[in-house]
Amino acid sequence: MSRHRVVLLGSTLVFYVAIVVAVLTTSWLVRLDWQVMFFRPYEQWPQLHAFLDYLVVLGQRGPTAVMVAAWLGWRSWRQHTLRPLITLGVSLLLLNVTVGAVKLGLGRLGPHYATEIGSAELFAGGDIFPSGHTANAVVTWGILAYLASTVVTRRVLSVVSAVVSLSVGATTVYLGTHWVSDVLLGWSAGLLILLALPWFEPVIARAEAYVFELRELLRRRAETGRMPAPVVAALTPLLSAGGKWRLRPAAGPAATEEPAPVPATAVPAGVATVAVPAGQGAVPATPTGHSPAPRPATLLAGRPHVIRSERTPVTPAGSRRPAHTDRTAAGTRGAAARPATGG
Repeated sequence: MSRHRVVLLGSTLVFYVAIVVAVLTTSWLVRLDWQVMFFRPYEQWPQLHAFLDYLVVLGQRGPTAVMVAAWLGWRSWRQHTLRPLITLGVSLLLLNVTVGAVKLGLGRLGPHYATEIGSAELFAGGDIFPSGHTANAVVTWGILAYLASTVVTRRVLSVVSAVVSLSVGATTVYLGTHWVSDVLLGWSAGLLILLALPWFEPVIARAEAYVFELRELLRRRAETGRMPAPVVAALTPLLSAGGKWRLRPAAGPAATEEPAPVPATAVPAGVATVAVPAGQGAVPATPTGHSPAPRPATLLAGRPHVIRSERTPVTPAGSRRPAHTDRTAAGTRGAAARPATGG
């Protein structure tokens, strides 16, 4: 908040309070309201009625918020930031709270519903003071100038927003939907919100950081949830430098019983277990500090390490040649075994 902005904010606040006090005390401002109402500008210049019916839409909250949000959304996408959209949301929230509270608190009736000439028509169940169209035009179009990135652009947009807000306020008086004092208070209410926005910049920055963190968290969860089991098995290392690894078979679809419990001393501390689906390869476990799940004792029993010479031979002892029953031994052959015929 610069010194110039603080001075302008204080002056606008004083003007705001002065308008409210002038209406509450039924001063000259209320008499001016009735004089303009009896003048009926829409009857003096009827040729402007059709055009001004469309112009007043620039002060309606729904259409203007959609148009400005579309433009700021495109800027947010181009600049990879959420500040423009969050700033618009904060300004509209402040507008609804401040203007709505005064509207409902004072309950002033509009010119078309006035019942007593010269009265301020306060606390009668109305919602016309201050002018919502005027305040919304100041905030919605002024936010474009507030978010401008260059000095020249900010000045041009400031002039455009001022012309639009002044035109919308005057149009509501022309149509007879607002008193003059309603429009004056609407202008000051919208300007107060724009001048106070720098105080809410830390809140806007924290909200933007929170949204980005939440987006990253949801993205990580989505990526983890979509990763298939074979990919996890392929990417998980078999060994870890900080702990031991164990595997336990997972029960198939038809299994209904839990494995028999084993004593706590049979499982070393820090050993994790991993369920291996039926029909798939073993999935390596990750080290964990939780208590291991109960496993069959047969899986915990280790085998003694033997050297190569102590291992059981793979092939049986003896000759590998097949036996021939139709042959005789080499030393038993005699003359009788030879054929009788000679040659």
